[in-house]
Amino acid sequence: MRVLIAMSIRRRSFLTLIFLIISLASRGSFAADKIRIGYSGATVSNAMLWVTDEGKLFQKNGIDPQILYLQTTLGQTALIAGEIDMCVYSGSLLSSARLQGVDVVMVASFLNKPLYRLVVRPEIKTVGDLKGKRLGITRFGTVTDSMSRLLVGRLGLDPDKDVSYVQVGDVPVLLASLSTGRIIDGAIIQPPYYLKAVASGMHVLVNMQEMDLPVQQTGLNTTQKFIAKNPDIVRRAVKSVIEGIHLMRTNPALAKRALSKRMQIKDEKELEDTYQLLKSFIQVKPYPSLEGFKTIFEDLAKRVPAAKTANAKEYVDTRFIDELDKSGYIDGLYRQ
Repeated sequence: MRVLIAMSIRRRSFLTLIFLIISLASRGSFAADKIRIGYSGATVSNAMLWVTDEGKLFQKNGIDPQILYLQTTLGQTALIAGEIDMCVYSGSLLSSARLQGVDVVMVASFLNKPLYRLVVRPEIKTVGDLKGKRLGITRFGTVTDSMSRLLVGRLGLDPDKDVSYVQVGDVPVLLASLSTGRIIDGAIIQPPYYLKAVASGMHVLVNMQEMDLPVQQTGLNTTQKFIAKNPDIVRRAVKSVIEGIHLMRTNPALAKRALSKRMQIKDEKELEDTYQLLKSFIQVKPYPSLEGFKTIFEDLAKRVPAAKTANAKEYVDTRFIDELDKSGYIDGLYRQ
């Protein structure tokens, strides 16, 4: 009899525990952490955010993400205001803000070399022909602005005197403006979109991808304030991205699905080419490039004196990648 009573008590205790777990879960005790992540455009340099989201890796790591398209510089403005928690933006945009005292930092890199092609109208045959011409950019202060100026300088021209810059908006508007020739004469455009300009009669004057120029392009950015309050959320977000990189390499179908959705690519060859491009530049261990930030500082120093003494290490926070790297977790993903 005593044995039966003991078994009954243990059974009731077990059922009580199960009920407690279910009750706590129903009240949201196990709810994922909600975060808002912004990105600026449907370009392949932003693609790892979409692949990670498509693979439900944020959710796997206890994060419920809201992925927001925020045109041009709006995402960083929202990040600084605390309206979003993280954003995928360029090192040049981050650097300009940081030099003004904002506590933005990059925690993971998506792209540390420019992919842009300088596409121009047919009558522009040489670099010298660019003098007096108008280059289209999405908006002043964006990566297309900074990279256009950087490129013009590297080509031996004066970026502030030899060409002018015209704000025209996102890539579709930029392409339309270039084809008419009434607003702009050239623009830097990423793959695969530059091919549409070429198909309309334009031609590639310079391929920045062939220049082997270290420039910290897009990465996952946040603020030091958000990291201080939510280090574990940032840790899990970085872990999600690293797992997303592995998923992109091992599951091409899922990666292409993410690219197709966000970039509206329907042609199978174009989709395959875009996937192969993504695969070619994404690092397995996505450390931000200190040399890439130094290139940005060199260009900014012409307009912002404080950039001359900027320390690239203050613009990144690699502790979360370091943890995953030194623990062997990243290498382990590729041994499975």
